[in-house]
Amino acid sequence: MQYRTSYGQNVLQHSVEVAELCGLIAAELGIQPQLAKRAGLLHDIGKAVDREVNGTHVELGVKIAEAYREPTEVVQAIAASHGDVDGDDSISILVRVADSLSGSRPGARSESVEEYINRLKGLERIARQHQGVKDSYAIQAGREIRIIVNPNEVDDHQSQSITDEVAAQIEAELTYPGKIKITTIRQLSAVQYVGGKPTTKKKHAS
Repeated sequence: MQYRTSYGQNVLQHSVEVAELCGLIAAELGIQPQLAKRAGLLHDIGKAVDREVNGTHVELGVKIAEAYREPTEVVQAIAASHGDVDGDDSISILVRVADSLSGSRPGARSESVEEYINRLKGLERIARQHQGVKDSYAIQAGREIRIIVNPNEVDDHQSQSITDEVAAQIEAELTYPGKIKITTIRQLSAVQYVGGKPTTKKKHAS
């Protein structure tokens, strides 16, 4: 991990920083500081081997933690560190908060604003190339893209096809960190109003 960087941030130093933040916050909240620090230190352990073994660093990190019989809370925190699975326990939440603090502090990462914007635009451009796509939005710093399709042009089966095609195209054309979640939304709404308009009473001849 000493020789691995993420957006220019040294992964080992980042992990130590996350561990320290986890410990400090946990101590303030009265939540097992040592366990929180351990989870923070190991949350990116998969990055030590993800260049040599197939799988995302989250998946590999979970396997490593399970193989070395880390506590359940640590395994869960690693799995939930990037939103791959839901993690609403206190340790998982602490790790995600500390990870965000470490990555977003001034000077932590060296990716230029131009590179960041181009990466987001690249994701949205690929999605919008497909027929039936109404709009697309890259969110979560490019870790997720949401595709809005026209429900009158695209059915549920075609929505799945668009999702698969966009995933394949992103993998072939772009360089990206970690895992990108692709969500295609197809929603058809019918709206009608009743009342609210004054009615005209007919006058009867006397």
